[in-house]
Amino acid sequence: MSEHDRPVRTHAERVTEIEALKTQFDVFRFLKNLTETWGMKAFMVVNLPTQAGLELSQYTIITNWPAELLQSYDNESLIRGSTVMAALQKSTVPFFVDADFLNRTEDPATTKVVRALFERFEMLNSIWCPAHDVSGARGAVSFSGNREAFSHQEIAEISYIATHIFDRLAYIKRLDNRVPDTLTDRELDCLNWTAAGKTSAEIAEILILSEHTVNHYLNRATKKLDTVNRTQAVAKALRVGLIK
Repeated sequence: MSEHDRPVRTHAERVTEIEALKTQFDVFRFLKNLTETWGMKAFMVVNLPTQAGLELSQYTIITNWPAELLQSYDNESLIRGSTVMAALQKSTVPFFVDADFLNRTEDPATTKVVRALFERFEMLNSIWCPAHDVSGARGAVSFSGNREAFSHQEIAEISYIATHIFDRLAYIKRLDNRVPDTLTDRELDCLNWTAAGKTSAEIAEILILSEHTVNHYLNRATKKLDTVNRTQAVAKALRVGLIK
């Protein structure tokens, strides 16, 4: 889709759309669509590392980076001495990372490894937007791909959206942390077995209940977790540690 073919949305419309996102999965879909709209391949939302030499995956809040890429990045300990992370610590404005950026900042050996890795996944270029939430926690939102440049208007829009996305994810996390510990043992049992891939009929047989009763427990757990279906209920219960 060309830039002229994209539906034009105002900042207010974007903010309204972001404020309607209720789960991390909703944010994931929103960011995936934006990534494609902007002609990029992947997105990432991270907290800024507070210690040196740890893995990027430890600080990642949500991403659709290929798992192999993220694993390789961590295996090579590329976060250690990363000039992107250093720039995020010092900057409050978005910046663009490409081969020239890496050549100016990374040591030659690291540059070679980084370039080879990200070129393999067609994600050498990226735009990084520093962000923070109401508690003061700092992080960033990035979009990566092969696109070579963004207009000033696009950069302003991406930065604006990044700020609201980071804040929204923090809000969702706060809601998750306030999940009332009121799920009964049976409701948790049904969620656990659902997470294991069992159907209501199979759970009924395992727990010696009727299928109707199992569905009742799952529906009640779904409402208590403020989710719309059992799939989202399981995802949220896993995320907040109610089930494993």
